[in-house]
Amino acid sequence: MNKEKISKRTAKADETKRKIYESADQLFKKHGFDNVSVDSIVEKAGVSKGCFYVYFDSKNALITTLIADFVDTIDLDYKSYLESFPPGTMASDILFSFVEKMVNTIACTLGYDLIKMLYEAQISRTVNTEAVMGYNRKLYQVFSSIISQGIKQGDFRTDISVDTITKHCIMAMRGLTYEWCIRYPYFDLNDQSLQHFEILLNGIKKQKAPA
Repeated sequence: MNKEKISKRTAKADETKRKIYESADQLFKKHGFDNVSVDSIVEKAGVSKGCFYVYFDSKNALITTLIADFVDTIDLDYKSYLESFPPGTMASDILFSFVEKMVNTIACTLGYDLIKMLYEAQISRTVNTEAVMGYNRKLYQVFSSIISQGIKQGDFRTDISVDTITKHCIMAMRGLTYEWCIRYPYFDLNDQSLQHFEILLNGIKKQKAPA
């Protein structure tokens, strides 16, 4: 088999996988994970059911891939946002600005329905959501970088580890987002998040010695 035929076959396989992936993504966003079957995915994609299993072991395996890709895209955007601050910017200012960035992404870019679906998947544990929950995701690195910078600037306390503060920042955002989900649309995620992080920041800021 010549290289041209191999190339065409590879391109066709990539296109088929893309159709399955994008069709599933659209259906999940519209109907939720539990209400979409493999049959409905392949019907929308215009491929056979056997073709689906060539690329994905199961519907849950496809969901896991979608979630991992989704989280990676969002976290890369967060990382780019962090890198946009001029050198020497105070970490406390970056922290507040970054929280606003996260809130805007959650409420406006992702939206209630998608966030609710992700929480349902995490709580039910029917699919692998380690990409969202794992401590090695890029979001943790972003928070860790902010906290480390604050300590170096003498702005944050040194008696609490960077890892501990980072995890509490993540837990705070997760709790606030969950509260937003269960009280939607009457919970102001932006105002409540900034208020909560102001309280959290007061707890981690280095106390000035009395004059």
